[in-house]
Amino acid sequence: MPLSLTRLSQAVPERLHGLALGLWSGISGLAVAVGPVVDGAVVDGLDWRWIFWINVPVGVVAVPLILLTLRESALPGVRLDLVGMVLAAAGLCAVVWGIVHGDTDGWTSAKVLGAFLGGAVLLAVFVAWEARVPAPMLPLSFYRVRAFTLTNVVSAAMYFGVFGSLFLLAQYLQIVPQRTPFEAGVRTLAWTLMPMFVVPVAGLLSDRVGGGRLMALGLFLQGVGLGWINVVADIDTPYSSLVAPMIVAGVGMGLVFAPTAAVVLGSVSKEHAGKASGANTTVREIGGALGIAVLSSVFVAHGGMGTPRRFIDGLHPAVRVGVAVILVGAVCALGIPRGARPEGAGA
Repeated sequence: MPLSLTRLSQAVPERLHGLALGLWSGISGLAVAVGPVVDGAVVDGLDWRWIFWINVPVGVVAVPLILLTLRESALPGVRLDLVGMVLAAAGLCAVVWGIVHGDTDGWTSAKVLGAFLGGAVLLAVFVAWEARVPAPMLPLSFYRVRAFTLTNVVSAAMYFGVFGSLFLLAQYLQIVPQRTPFEAGVRTLAWTLMPMFVVPVAGLLSDRVGGGRLMALGLFLQGVGLGWINVVADIDTPYSSLVAPMIVAGVGMGLVFAPTAAVVLGSVSKEHAGKASGANTTVREIGGALGIAVLSSVFVAHGGMGTPRRFIDGLHPAVRVGVAVILVGAVCALGIPRGARPEGAGA
């Protein structure tokens, strides 16, 4: 994913970057929209384990296309930071393991605390190594660029709040009232289809309006949409009452995707685009994993899966946490300077 974004930015003239990144984000949005529907159909028609096999035909089609159509893009004279790669991978693996097991094993259990401690130590060693190695995998000078740092905070906040809430809301659509996974997946389209239409426009506007302002507006709309859903969601809420807030949240999501990519790539020099894109992708995924784990823990502490009423009791406080994190991200987005340039980034 990060390499596809990097290659795209290299393939088009700079004046078309906003449009190209918007189209890239729109296609990604289409995948987000189609995923729950296809997975719901697979779960209903076959078995939930078959969702993992969807990756096989995708790879069979994609790998030959990549080999046939894309020219190699390696930069001459660049060395691999193998030590940095191992330290980062091991540290992140330990942190994500702790996040995933926090809800089931307990956040204060010895295993989870040990995973977090081990991950923190490995990542600290990684930072120390990156500060002294001649060709670092992740130049620490990136984080002296305010646009880059704040955009990563925004990405983490969005994925924490949105995907943590969406994880629970997708189950709400199956439980209250009872529906099949496919029926619930179709009903998420009111939310997930919106980015596909919004992100190309957001990509065009990001250079004119400023990526930070668009991200702030997008996160604000997501917070409003999720908060609205949380207010109306109950055991007898008709689906029609959820459509409008889903659309608002989906439009907000679309306003964040394209500007995020544009600001991340624009805040560092071109030869470091791959590293910057990879760092942002990593932060997003950790934010999503943490959001699902934390909001699930809040859900279990206040409710449960036993009855629709118990589910609603757990849903409301969990989504409120997600909304709060999203709104914090919106405030951070307002601090992203407009028209940030990458002078000195990665030097």
